[in-house]
Amino acid sequence: MPETLWAPWRYRYIAGEKEEECIFCRAVTSKEDEKYFLLYRGKENFVILNFFPYNNGHIMIAPNAHIDSIEKSSSGQLVEMMELAMKCCEVMNQVYTPDGFNIGFNLGQVAGAGIVAHFHMHIVPRWQGDTNFMTILADTRVIPESPEETFKKLIPYFS
Repeated sequence: MPETLWAPWRYRYIAGEKEEECIFCRAVTSKEDEKYFLLYRGKENFVILNFFPYNNGHIMIAPNAHIDSIEKSSSGQLVEMMELAMKCCEVMNQVYTPDGFNIGFNLGQVAGAGIVAHFHMHIVPRWQGDTNFMTILADTRVIPESPEETFKKLIPYFS
């Protein structure tokens, strides 16, 4: 008999209404950081957990301003974004001790951007062997920790 893999938070993404309002803009203007998994607010950018992570600890850095491309960013925004990327990697190394990271941008829909209108950087911790038969054969990721637990683990390092 096959095992059951539960990932209940994914249903919000699959069945939820596709919202017109930018999720990043809503998160950064809200005062409900825990609800939106917003970990840090900088002068130009903020750090937020991915609601639908590729791996545990999958976080994103996005500009406070609603900007759709890297070319429209100021030098200050980009410098702070890279400084926050360094901080995020330091925190991940302390909390999760990954073997490496994928860090990058998906700019434009054809490049895989889920939110095209507000560009953002992904930081995904990786472990040796984190892609297993589930990903290869079943096109399914196994993420053993809920976003709520990840938020609780990371927030003290950004406070």
